[in-house]
Amino acid sequence: MSVGTLVGLLKDEWFLTISAATAVVFLLYDKCLLGNLDNRAWLILILAWLFAVTLGSALSVVRHADRLAERLGEPYGTLILTLSVTSIEVMSISAVMMHGANNPTLVRDTLFAVVMIVMNGMVGLSLLFGALRHREQSYNLQGANAYLSVVIPLAVLTMILPDFTVTTSGPTLSPAQQIVLALTSAGLYAAFLGIQTGRHRGYFALVDEKHARLRAAPNASRPMAFHAMMVAAYLLPVIFLSEKLAVPVDYLIETLNVPVAFGGAIMAILVATPEAIGAVRAATANHLQRSVNIFLGSVLSTIGLTVPAMIVVSFITGRQIALGLQHTDQVMLVLTLTVSILTFANGRTNVLQGAVHLILFVTYVLLMFQG
Repeated sequence: MSVGTLVGLLKDEWFLTISAATAVVFLLYDKCLLGNLDNRAWLILILAWLFAVTLGSALSVVRHADRLAERLGEPYGTLILTLSVTSIEVMSISAVMMHGANNPTLVRDTLFAVVMIVMNGMVGLSLLFGALRHREQSYNLQGANAYLSVVIPLAVLTMILPDFTVTTSGPTLSPAQQIVLALTSAGLYAAFLGIQTGRHRGYFALVDEKHARLRAAPNASRPMAFHAMMVAAYLLPVIFLSEKLAVPVDYLIETLNVPVAFGGAIMAILVATPEAIGAVRAATANHLQRSVNIFLGSVLSTIGLTVPAMIVVSFITGRQIALGLQHTDQVMLVLTLTVSILTFANGRTNVLQGAVHLILFVTYVLLMFQG
C-alpha cells in the first residue's frame, strides 16, 4: 500500500479512530466515567458523547453498506442496507437488555419508535422534500403493496394482539405464543425475500429509473471486500458502546422520571437516522423507488427479524418481554398503518402526503411526554 493510498484511507475513515478510542476509554475507565451521573452537567456530557460516537459509527456502517448496495443494484442493494441496520438494532437492544434491571418494555418501545420514526418521520420528510423539488414522484405500486401486505399483519400480531390474549396477564404472550410469533415473523420475512430477490424482483424497481451503481466518490474504486471489512470494523464499537449508553439512559428514566419510552426512542434514533438520511437523499434526487425500498424495508426487517431475535434472547436470558402497546400508542399505530395504505395506493406521491405523515410524527413525540 502506497503512502498516498494510506493517507487517503486515514482521511476517509478518520471516524474509526474516534470510535475505537472511545471504546478503549470506556473499556478501561467505565466505572470512573459512569460513576458520577448525579452531576447533571456530567450526565449530559457522557450521554451526548456516547450517543454521538455510536450514531457516527452507525452512519459509517450504513455508508459502507451503501457502497456495497451501489455495486449490486436493486433490490440487493437496499437489502444489504436494511440488514446492516437491523443487525445494529438487534445487537444494541440485546446489549441494553443485558444491562441492569430487567426492562420488559424495551423491545416494544424500540419497535414502536422505529415504526413511528420511519413510517411518519422518514416517510414524511422524503415525500415532502421530494415533492417540493419534483412536484410529483413515482414508485412501483406492486412493490409498496408487497411491503405493506407483510408489515401490517406483523405489526398487529406483534404490538396489538398481546393486549387481547388471555393466556397470560398484561401485554405479554405465553412461551408457546412467542414461539409461534417468532416463526411467523421469520417465515413471512423469508417469503418476502423470496419474491424480492427472485421471481418478482421487478416489483422493487422502476423500469425507467437508472440507478448509478458507482458514484463519483473518493472510495468508489475500492473493492467490495474493503467495504465489507469496514462494515464489520464499525459494527464492533456500536455493539460495545450501546451497552455503555444504556447506563446514562437508565439513569434518566429511573432517577429523573423521564418517560420509559424514551429509552426505546434513543435506540430507534440510532438505527433509523442513517437510513433516514439515505431515504431523504434518494427522494430529493428523484429516486423515490429507492426511498420506498429503504423505509418500508426498514420497518419490515425491524419487525420480521428483530422480534424473533429478541424472543430468542428473552428465552436465553430469562428476561420477560412485553410486546403489547398501551392506550394512545395503539391508536397511533393503527392510524399510521391506515394512512400509509392511503399514501401508497396509486403509485404517485405529492407534498400533502408528506405533510400528513410529519403531523403524525409530531403527535407521536408529543404523546411520548404528555400521553
